[in-house]
Amino acid sequence: MYHILEELDLDLNFNIIIADNIDSFNEKVKGLKNYLIISNKKYLDAANQIILDKSPINIFKLVEKINIEFLKLQFNNQSEVKVKNYTIDLNSRELLSKNTKLKLTEKEIDTITYLFKSDKPVSIGELQEKVWSYQSDIETHTVETHIYRLRKKILKTFNNDEFIISKKNGYQIK
Repeated sequence: MYHILEELDLDLNFNIIIADNIDSFNEKVKGLKNYLIISNKKYLDAANQIILDKSPINIFKLVEKINIEFLKLQFNNQSEVKVKNYTIDLNSRELLSKNTKLKLTEKEIDTITYLFKSDKPVSIGELQEKVWSYQSDIETHTVETHIYRLRKKILKTFNNDEFIISKKNGYQIK
């Protein structure tokens, strides 16, 4: 089975690690970003594990388990967005910095990611159209209110009053 797993490892964009004890696990995953551990017992400090507690295992079941773990790993890798010194976890809708978390709404996440992707200040009209899907000729203070509240939340949680800055022609994160 080890040879089959080695062969599968060549075709995947993550490493399959066969671990028989915690020391071999720690040594093998050092420096690896994408890995999958296959073992007959669960390691508490390790993520991305498949526990094979019943042997022998059908090869199709094994491949199915590997595929499921691969999809989970891929989903988790795509769920994080780096913005300045912060990380946005799109799955849990949280803004993270060091050990501090701030719960965000979907619109707040959309606003932050839209502002961050722009290399120039974004006007209120553009945010209304792109984030809120409003017509630009509608008179509303939705954007200003949301930005104000978002800034207040970030200031209170992270003590950062320069995350979203106001320019004369819009808002910007840089």
